[in-house]
Amino acid sequence: MMRENGDLMAQSAALPGNVDLYLHVRVLIAIILGLSITRLVSGVAALIQHPGRSPTWSVHLGWVAWALLNVVTFWWWEFRLSFVQHWTFALYIFVCVYASMYYFLSALLFPQDLDEYQGYQDYFLSRRRWFFGFVALTEALDVVDTLIKGDAHLQSLGLEYLPRIGIFILLCAVAATTRNPRFHALFVFAAFVYELSFFARYYATLN
Repeated sequence: MMRENGDLMAQSAALPGNVDLYLHVRVLIAIILGLSITRLVSGVAALIQHPGRSPTWSVHLGWVAWALLNVVTFWWWEFRLSFVQHWTFALYIFVCVYASMYYFLSALLFPQDLDEYQGYQDYFLSRRRWFFGFVALTEALDVVDTLIKGDAHLQSLGLEYLPRIGIFILLCAVAATTRNPRFHALFVFAAFVYELSFFARYYATLN
């Protein structure tokens, strides 16, 4: 009995330290995600301020909406990392790299200038291999992130989770190779709607 009480006291004493460490890491995550949101929102604001400067494309705007949704929800669901009991430098680097993927996507969606291109459609299709490569990598990193949070968390996401990731990565491979506007329009629409649905069903609350 005394041993059990001692173990409970040790766990209680260790938990605040783990929470404090997570909060320490969370500050850097916030900075990276803040830069991503700034890039996306500033890009949209520039389109509104100068609508005739560069021709827009609905598919490009769809991926902007998808990226913004993912950046905002990333900050929400990564709270579960606070339950990780053992932090290492490798885990810290992984979380930083994972968060940085969204900044890469934001920078690809809104480059510094479009002088070499005829508009966002021309730009997006010319950079599609880079963009969808990063999107696919981000989805793969999401699997690692989910496993880090434990088997119980993986199971809580239902049987659809892993097949959904696999199908999404496969569609990214197709999108990276085709310039078909119809495929790209259907892909971004389905991606955004499903992402919104998935978040509403599994992450509406952290309880």
